[in-house]
Amino acid sequence: MAIGERIKFIRTMRGMTQKLLGAAIGFPEKTADIRLAQYESGTRAPKEDITIALANALEVAPQALAVPDIDNYIGLAHTLFALEDIYGLTVEETPDGELCLKVKNNKGQNTEELSKILAAWNEQTNKCKSGEISKDAYDEWRYNYPKYDTTHNWKKVPSQQFSDAMVEAFKDKLKDM
Repeated sequence: MAIGERIKFIRTMRGMTQKLLGAAIGFPEKTADIRLAQYESGTRAPKEDITIALANALEVAPQALAVPDIDNYIGLAHTLFALEDIYGLTVEETPDGELCLKVKNNKGQNTEELSKILAAWNEQTNKCKSGEISKDAYDEWRYNYPKYDTTHNWKKVPSQQFSDAMVEAFKDKLKDM
């Protein structure tokens, strides 16, 4: 999902109109809905300060809005390949024929951190499945991660390393742009 789609998805989930959200981040009331419509349709991309303001108004982490380009299967595949390279994520077939993603424990600190994130996610998923928390509480946890992480085992993800790896992986494609 592109950033505009994420904004619309979370805005709708929050029950907010474009005008209300636009006004909440400081746009003039007359044009607030027009500006939001431009972001949601993808005709304009919000700058970092606007993305942060949107995230604050929507009560989510900015990362929940600025997701990787996984709008197509090729983009998703390359994102998964990069996650394999950097974090040791692999695909494996279970004995009953299902495919699953697995973290290999041979990539050092990167693997350790990803394992902690996945363990925290799994904990929340199980709480939701068992009825211990509601779907809304589960979504709040996901859209604000790591704010509500109860495991408190997370560290800052080395995003520059990921960014550098992605640039390296796609440098031939970037030359064509």
